[in-house]
This record gives sequence, C-alpha cells and structure tokens, in this order.
Amino acid sequence: MTAPLLVFDLDGTLVDSATDLILTLNRLLEREAIPPVALADARHLVGAGVKPLLARALAQQGADSSDANVDRLYVTYLELYTIHMVDESRPFPGVITALDRFEAAGWRFAVCTNKLESLSRLMLDRLGLTQRFAAVCGADTFPVRKPHADHLLGTIAAAGGDRTRAVMVGDSAADIDVARNAAVPSVGVTFGYTPVPVAALNPGVVIDHYDELWEAVARLGVR
Repeated sequence: MTAPLLVFDLDGTLVDSATDLILTLNRLLEREAIPPVALADARHLVGAGVKPLLARALAQQGADSSDANVDRLYVTYLELYTIHMVDESRPFPGVITALDRFEAAGWRFAVCTNKLESLSRLMLDRLGLTQRFAAVCGADTFPVRKPHADHLLGTIAAAGGDRTRAVMVGDSAADIDVARNAAVPSVGVTFGYTPVPVAALNPGVVIDHYDELWEAVARLGVR
C-alpha cells in the first residue's frame, strides 16, 4: 500500500522566512534609493512570491511598480536573496518533532510551493532538511502553480503518493484552494503570512502550532 503523504507549503508554513525576504527587499530598495519597509509592518507583503512582493513594496513606498520595473528588479532580488536566504530563516517551532513522529508512523513528505524550485531546494539544503522530502516542487516545476490542482497532484505523484492518502498543510489561500481543487484535505496554520485569518479560508482543520498536527491529521481521517 502507498504510504500516506504530508505535503507542505514552504514559506510561512515549514519555514519562518519573512525576515530574510524583507531584509533582502530592503537591500534592493536601498540600491534604488527607495525608503525601506519596516519589518514590523511588512509580513503582509510576503507569501505570494517575489514579483508580488516587489510590486506591493514598490507601490507601498510610492515607487514605480510597473511590470517592467518589477521584472528589472526581480533578477537582482534573486541574486541577493540567494546569498541571504537563511541568515534568519528557520523551521517553525515543532516542525522537526512533527516530522519525526509522522516518519516513525510510516508517513512520507513533500513540498509544494510557489517559490522557485531551485531556491526551495537551496533553502532546504542550507537548513539540513532536503533529505526529509520525497519531492520538492516549486513554481517552475510544472506548467501550472498553486492554486491549480495539477501543482499539488503533480507533487503527490512525484513523491510516489496517492491523492486519497495525502494532506496539504499551508498558510495561505493558494494552499487551501489548491487542496480544495485537487480534492485533498487540508490543514491551515495560523502563524503564516496570509493577509486574512487562515480559518476564513475554510481549511479542513486549523492549527496554532506543529504540536497539534498529529491530532489534526487524525481528525481528517487520513492514514
């Protein structure tokens, strides 16, 4: 029988990466002589990918947020972010313990993220987590990305899983919607970067800490 599979979003779900995303943004803004964004007020800017992050930040700072300017800055942002990706970023509290418990019970893991696959793998490598995941699928792995069902279904297939024995764990509308579109149950985490409370997105179960993940998955009835 195919092993059950937990599929995780990355930024805002597995890894608390907002600080490095915003610090990289501010390094870029400084180069452009644009005022930096305040860390305390910036979490709402992240969570949808780099280009939306740039567009939101530029607009917030009264700078040119046109597609052409975002495209121009995107390349430099990625160069800077590659260097500083895990200066501050760490797995959320309880992640490693939760993975250990599920792995001991025969579960496998995958990542389904709208971050570029190469950056996702690099982040997981630097955090010592890559070996935990049977598949890491990013925004450019398939022709589509979350919330399109095929991004999640493709990730499940790449991990050797079965949709009927999989659970999607995420923090944003893209995560909850991709699970819904793929007919896969979902767990929403409250500590991520969604601009609205994750409960408002109607995931199958909501958790406030990874200590609650085991019981949450049990409530979904996936084994």
